[in-house]
Amino acid sequence: MTEVLKVSTPKHTCAVNITSEVRKVVGKSGVQDGLCIVYVPHTTACVFINEGADPDVLRDILYMSEKLIPWSDPNYEHAEGNSAAHIRSSIIGNSRVIPVSGGDLLLGTWESIFLAEFDGPRQRKVLVKIIKED
Repeated sequence: MTEVLKVSTPKHTCAVNITSEVRKVVGKSGVQDGLCIVYVPHTTACVFINEGADPDVLRDILYMSEKLIPWSDPNYEHAEGNSAAHIRSSIIGNSRVIPVSGGDLLLGTWESIFLAEFDGPRQRKVLVKIIKED
């Protein structure tokens, strides 16, 4: 089963917690044990798992992404002017695999799933595929 989530990103650079939407897809699938693949089919957005309880963690991640890979650099050559977004999403990655057990995601106590936007605001797609364990 594959479902497409539509996520509106509110700012140029941000992270949107999509954990509850992914959990709904897992529940709807009826799969008790298996894998959940979360994939972002975009080159300037990505998906990651990290702490969702303290918003300062997200602020720090986004701050450091800007500091390490600044939006403007005279040596960037990509004509569209969004090289930093491509680099950031490439480093973080466009997919995650989460085990499913007992019909729920096996995330750690503080873990959440985030869609990171680096070239927004935009309407993004997130593909969620549930694979049943045999």
